[in-house]
Amino acid sequence: MWKTALKPRWIAGFVFAIAISGVFVLLSQWQFGRSTQPEATGNPATEQARPLTDTIRPGEFFPGSQADQMVSARGMYDPNRQVLVPDRLKDGKTGFWVVSAFVVDGAPRLSGTAASTGTWIPVARGWVAGPGDAAAPPSGVIELTGRLLPSEAPVAGVAPRHGEATAVSVAELINYWEVSSYPGFIAATAEVAGGADVSPAAVKGPMLPLEVGPQPPAQKINWLNLFYSLEWVVFAGFALFIWWRLVKDDHQRDLENALDEADAGPPATPDQPQQKVEQ
Repeated sequence: MWKTALKPRWIAGFVFAIAISGVFVLLSQWQFGRSTQPEATGNPATEQARPLTDTIRPGEFFPGSQADQMVSARGMYDPNRQVLVPDRLKDGKTGFWVVSAFVVDGAPRLSGTAASTGTWIPVARGWVAGPGDAAAPPSGVIELTGRLLPSEAPVAGVAPRHGEATAVSVAELINYWEVSSYPGFIAATAEVAGGADVSPAAVKGPMLPLEVGPQPPAQKINWLNLFYSLEWVVFAGFALFIWWRLVKDDHQRDLENALDEADAGPPATPDQPQQKVEQ
């Protein structure tokens, strides 16, 4: 059969089948890419800062629709309420998040909360490589801007060291700080005091900014496009099958012609006329 496949016309047919199959494979890859594309893009409205007091309320469940929302708040840090959260990555290095308690001006107070206590929210202010690099939060009235994120879950079975927390967990931090809190936390991007930005992004030092961006939208599988991608693969294989089938049929014809020639015997020559067979 290889002798038949090496005929010039079938070599050309094989090249053509390979080209057609390649086109079908590219179409399959394109359809597969479309089947795993995000169904929705990021919401640009989350990048426009909104007042924290108008976005969520303390004492309630964190609304998932407000995750990643940029918010602004006015208030003060408490230098005595600051913890480090270990095992946080920054440019491939493992370090700590510096998380400080921020009392929010104008925030609604929970029932049973003293007026002097106020309502707080944890603020992840920056990243440090070691505990000794963590600076105290800026003093005075702060105009805070950052990304609102839901509370993390505390790490079970892990006892944090003194001055640390296992995660940016509101439930865990409330036990440390003994204050009422919002249900989420803020990853700070700007801290303005007296008209000057005093955040790690503006003040050069061992503490580095977090640069927490919005979470990418969840990918959903488009089953119709996925089916089309598999269909193009089948077409690619079918193109090669058609070539193989045509070569096989040609090979079969060659065998039949050879058998017919063998049955007919050698042709008669002028010197040896064919004798008539008497019955």
